[in-house]
Parts: sequence; structure tokens; C-alpha cells
Amino acid sequence: MSDIRLGTAAKELLDQINQMYPGEVLVRFGDTKSGYVRHDQATRDALGSRIVVQVTDVTAPDYTATHELMHILLPLVGFPQIFFHGSFGDEKLDEQLMIMTTSLYNVIAHEVVVTEQRRHHLINETVAKQYALGVATTLTKEDNGNDDEAALRLLILLDALVFYADDMHKTKYLKQFKNDYPIAFKAATAIYKDVLGSTIDSPFTMHRAIVKLFKAFDKQMLEWDMPKLHSTEFVTVSSVLSQRQLRMQVRQIFEVFHSEMLDKQTGERAYVGLNRTTRQNSFVLSVPDEATGGSTEWFKQLYDMSVEELFDSLALPYTIREVAES
Repeated sequence: MSDIRLGTAAKELLDQINQMYPGEVLVRFGDTKSGYVRHDQATRDALGSRIVVQVTDVTAPDYTATHELMHILLPLVGFPQIFFHGSFGDEKLDEQLMIMTTSLYNVIAHEVVVTEQRRHHLINETVAKQYALGVATTLTKEDNGNDDEAALRLLILLDALVFYADDMHKTKYLKQFKNDYPIAFKAATAIYKDVLGSTIDSPFTMHRAIVKLFKAFDKQMLEWDMPKLHSTEFVTVSSVLSQRQLRMQVRQIFEVFHSEMLDKQTGERAYVGLNRTTRQNSFVLSVPDEATGGSTEWFKQLYDMSVEELFDSLALPYTIREVAES
């Protein structure tokens, strides 16, 4: 059993979460110390009403613990979540897509997480150096062009650009990344400037950035003659809507179309609700076998519902956007 204890800032964050979470969140530490920092050095396990954050590598215990705790806090304060309600019928493919698209979502989430960690002085020069070492232990250097690690390099470097955005020593780290991974670094820098050019400081701006990154990443995959992730269809991103939008009919906000996926809950063919503005998957459903009047009448009834009624019937979380309404 490790004798490591949370520092003051980390303890305050844990206390804040436990005031909001309906169960209990605990943090436990292991005893491995690799000398580098990566975001796979902690896990979250649900045990009944408890969430146990297990920091398996204690190279930077407070940094790693608070990083994981912030991921728990974000949905509690209304930031968008992602869900995987559809399946392409291939378990291995689904798993690969879930890993990659979750990493993309995390790039955006880390914009909020890292900002808060820096504000509480949880990232210092030592952690910055350990993070760079973590990148080096994850990736191989590029060798005369792209290879099957190209997508991973792009993901890791996007995350690194978020981490080092406000680091006073970032120049030396970014120079090393550019030297070791020139192709991926160039692509990551271009996407970063396009997607993260403005501050993510609300659920709405986070939602917008998630969708932009999904699209930008697939565009880069096409340029590299690599398969797209199709994240805008595969990943359900919880909606951020105004009170007015929640009162509107489903047909006014969403377009429901037949997907190649299956509804994980029913095993039937999936219909995906795309936001008409962003074209992002906002919900997944299937036509119930007992639908009165057949599928045509069922869809008419669906489109006639208010958005709030639909989301409540699906038990799908959403965030109310505070805007001035006339």
C-alpha cells in the first residue's frame, strides 16, 4: 500500500467533486514510478455508488490524480459527454473507433483540464519534462514518410500542443517534436490552430470544438489516404441547447437518418439524429417492433415531439445553454 497522499489542491478538487457526485469518489495510489507522465497512468472503476481513481504510476501523483478527477468533474458541471450507442457489427472495429474517438474528445477536454491544473500550480517544469518523455516512450520517430503509426502520432501531438500551450518552456519541447515527427507535427499544428484558436470556456464552446476536431481529423486522414473515423456519425455527443431550442420540435433541430450501424441497445438497425447545424450525432434510436401505424407514423410522431420530450424519453443527458432569449 502506497503512503502517498493528495496535496492541498488535489484534496480540494476531490472534496468539490464529492459535494456534487451522488456517490463517493476515492483516490488510491500504486507504487510504480516510471519517470515519465502519460494519460494512461490512472484508471477509473465504478464500484456500486463509488468511483475509485487508481493512480497506477506515481511519477507525478498529484498531476495524474487531478487530471483524472477533472474528467469526472466536467460532466458534473455540464460539459458535453460522449457515448457509443451504435455499432458497425464488428467488435474489433468498434473498439478501435472508440479508443481513437475518445482520444480526440479528450484533446478538447484537456483544454479545460490543463488550464485548471496550471491555475492550481499542478504543472511545473518537472512535470513538463516528464510529459515530453512520455510522448517519446509512446511514439517512434518518423522515417521518410507516413506509416501505420501516423494517426497515433497526430493524436498524441494534438494532445501535447494543448498541454504545452501555456508552458513557459514549451519552445524546446515543440522543437523536439518537430524534429522527431515532422509530418505529424505539421498536421497537428495546422489542426490545433484551426480548432483551438479560441478559448474553450463553456459547454457550448467545448461542443463546437469537439465537432470541429472530429471533422478536421477525418480530413487529415483522407489527405494521408488513411481510413476516416466517421466520428460525426459514430459518436453521440451530448447536446448543448437553449431553453428555446428544447421547446422546439425535433424536426426543427435534428434530422434523423438510417445509418449503417446497429442500435447497441436493441440490436436493430440504427437511426441517427444529426444536429441540422453541426451534422453531429446527437442521439441513436431504432423503430420499436410495436410501433403503432408502422415506421412512417412513428417517425411523424418522433418529429412532432419537442426536443426536451425526446431527450427525456431517451434518458439522454443534455446541457441548457444560457442565452438571452426574446
